[in-house]
Formats: sequence, structure tokens, C-alpha cells
Amino acid sequence: QVHLRESGGGSVQAGEPLRLSCILSGYSYTRSCMAWFRQAPGKEREGVAVLDADATASYVDSVKGRFTISVDNAERTLYLRMNDLKPEDTAMYYCAARNYLYCSNPDWERTAYWGQGTQVTVSS
Repeated sequence: QVHLRESGGGSVQAGEPLRLSCILSGYSYTRSCMAWFRQAPGKEREGVAVLDADATASYVDSVKGRFTISVDNAERTLYLRMNDLKPEDTAMYYCAARNYLYCSNPDWERTAYWGQGTQVTVSS
């Protein structure tokens, strides 16, 4: 039974940092891709940061240079370090993971396991 649980969200002022964590329980994939998504009210869920099966990171343009995705395999925890937060970063943030066999499939919604989300609110 695979469970993903996010934590670390909260309310901060613009320019402040946050670090989100995602504990991967019951997750034993030897090769996988992992990601952080976010969803603001009235908008579709968008990919923010992705680690591919070879641990190569990619980011949506709006967070490049500010966010860093990483994974601690020993602790089975995925992280998203967010620096210089902006009001437009306000959203529910979700972690996702899937087997490497699916990593070339653009449809994360159907092929990934998902956490329940953690709220990030940034005020100016």
C-alpha cells in the first residue's frame, strides 16, 4: 500500500523560504520519477518540479532559480526547497511518484501516486 504524505506548508510573507517534505510510505520502486505539483483555486494542477528516473531535475519557468527538488533515498523523503516565495506561488502543493516505466508518459494524473496536499499561502 503506497502512501505519500506532504508536510511543511504554511503562511509566509513574500520573499520568505519554505521547505516541503513528502514521506514515501510503502514505496519500494528501485527506479522512479517524482514530482511536486501545485493547484490554485480555479486552476488545473500544474507540475512545478520533476525528478526523472535518472534524478535529473526540471522546473516550470516560474520557479526556476527559486525552487529545488531533491530526494533522500535513505529516509524515503522527497523535498521541495522554496526560496523567495511570491504571492503567485500560493497553492495546494502535492507530491507524486511513479515507476520508471511510466516516466515518459506525460499523463501524471493517471500514472502517479499522489499525496493529499499541503497548503502554501504567500502574502505581500
